[in-house]
Amino acid sequence: MSARYIVIGAGAVGATVAAQLTGAGTRVVLVARGANLEVLRSQGLRYIRPDSDRWLLLDVVGGPDEVDLHADDILVLATKSQDSEALLQQWAWRPVDVPGAVRTAAEVLPILLLQNGLENVRTALRRFATVVDAVVLSPSSHLRPGEVVSPGAPLVGAFYLGRAPRGSDPAVERIAADLRRGSFAVTVVGDIDRWKAGKLLDNLAYNLDALYAPSELRDTVAAALVDEAREVLAAARIEAVDVQADSALELVLHDIPGYERQGSSTWQSLARGGSVESDFLNGEIVLLARLHGLDAPMNAGVQRRSVTAALARTSPGGLDETDLAALLASARRRPPGKTGAPLSRADGGIGGSQRRGDPSGSVVLVDAERLHDELLSATPPLLLDVRWALGDPHGRDHYRAGHLPGAVYVDLDTELAAAPGGRAGRHPLPSVAALERSAQGWGLTAGRPVVVYDDNGGQSAARAWWLLRWAGVDDVRILDGALGAWREAGFEIEAGETVPVPGDIVLTAGHLPLLDADGAARVARAGVLLDARAPERYRGEVEPVDPRAGHIPGAVSAATGDNLDGTGRFLSPDRLRARFVALGADGSEPVGVYCGSGVTAAHQIAALAVAGIEAALFAGSWSAWSSDPDRPVATGTGTG
Repeated sequence: MSARYIVIGAGAVGATVAAQLTGAGTRVVLVARGANLEVLRSQGLRYIRPDSDRWLLLDVVGGPDEVDLHADDILVLATKSQDSEALLQQWAWRPVDVPGAVRTAAEVLPILLLQNGLENVRTALRRFATVVDAVVLSPSSHLRPGEVVSPGAPLVGAFYLGRAPRGSDPAVERIAADLRRGSFAVTVVGDIDRWKAGKLLDNLAYNLDALYAPSELRDTVAAALVDEAREVLAAARIEAVDVQADSALELVLHDIPGYERQGSSTWQSLARGGSVESDFLNGEIVLLARLHGLDAPMNAGVQRRSVTAALARTSPGGLDETDLAALLASARRRPPGKTGAPLSRADGGIGGSQRRGDPSGSVVLVDAERLHDELLSATPPLLLDVRWALGDPHGRDHYRAGHLPGAVYVDLDTELAAAPGGRAGRHPLPSVAALERSAQGWGLTAGRPVVVYDDNGGQSAARAWWLLRWAGVDDVRILDGALGAWREAGFEIEAGETVPVPGDIVLTAGHLPLLDADGAARVARAGVLLDARAPERYRGEVEPVDPRAGHIPGAVSAATGDNLDGTGRFLSPDRLRARFVALGADGSEPVGVYCGSGVTAAHQIAALAVAGIEAALFAGSWSAWSSDPDRPVATGTGTG
């Protein structure tokens, strides 16, 4: 049986979608309220198009109590963002008849969000297992109860659709096909979050029409408003697509005498005397700014003006140019330190840790408080749990017993290494193709940040950090203090196992320097080769796993554990740099690192990066070197 669409919200977007789907033979139930509901029930929808003015009799209800949900239904939320929380609560837990059982809507039905802003996705994902988000490009207007004017033809409107927050889903293609039959242009994307951020910037600019008449000054303010928002999005590491630059969904609008489109969605809200969604448009920028230690006075000003205008029943365009000039001047009154380049995650803000980055500018570490805030943002990072320790094969069991919410388990032995053997060492690097398959299985998509952690100060998680950086993923960080820091902060731990939506990341090798055995020998002679193992293994006093005891001649003992303080957190950049300079590794000569099998050496490279020193990894490390009888071995405390 074909899908039935339950369209919640009978305004400009919802009523247009309901009318078009109905005209294409798709079953639709339209959910309305107030005077709109009364007119739709008694007279139908007056649907005004460039070539017609007709009344449509639709299946209209006033709420979820009037609808029996079935397994083939698709919910569509087409209301203002300020109404989302209450409506999602009403609909999420309604019973749904499925063969042999009764489930809830949140469990089995997809929900399509035809809304502006970024917050609706988080509100929906809190309840619904399958959320399809959309960028809505609709020229329809709704100013009177029971009436919608739709001037686009032959295409009525356009959408970008995608599984939220990223990825693909059969429900997306199914919805896209139905909308196309209803004369909408639809493009399916795998990174809908980036498109939503771009649409938010557009909303900020053109919703100024709700407050001010057209003028050059308004155009100047619009540009400044968007510039301020871009600065905030950059600080929050939210990438925005330029929606206007994409011509694939170009619409043709026609003049309909007597029904000229007069303004944006916010303009229409003020004209109807309704509430506005500025708290979720300009207010989203204000929220992100405050979470990241920034100030957004222009967006805060527009937010306040829009909401108070709605409360005072001010007519659209009711504020004058004197007020507009004052709004522009607010951008010039930002306190020192709140202007210019965006504040990075490592420069302050909530959780305010010091900048801890590598020479290329990438940030290496994230503290628990900052990570907690990021997980609540519109674009949370992918969490990878890399629980592993030499001699402990129960990493997955430890993960299942308790991990950061949403974290995906990564098996170091099978996903971060190729099969061991001989001169390749105990943890050879996986091929980039194998790593790409694993990363896609973890749910990694292009542009998505990654945070890795373990329960051992990052000493195994750093292997994932290094491999992903080596394979071209720029935004990878290690949770400073590991799982212990998260617990210490009092944040939630969840049990069980997370099954991610597969990602689409494409990886390429060679983005970080790498040494083979010959290269390690050259660095030991001409630069500084650091041995990251415990001192007794370096000296050759014990060797629990590898064929021979000792170290590579010329190597310097630099145990990985000394990168951490007593709480398991990385030392400060200054202390780390002092440590490595004392060992001769100040960056003026080539620096290489090895350990037993290339795992904790990655931690050493991360510590060097925090100190601003680039280093190359000898991936085969001692397990590869000691397996080759032709390689010399040194023992004792000297470099040998």
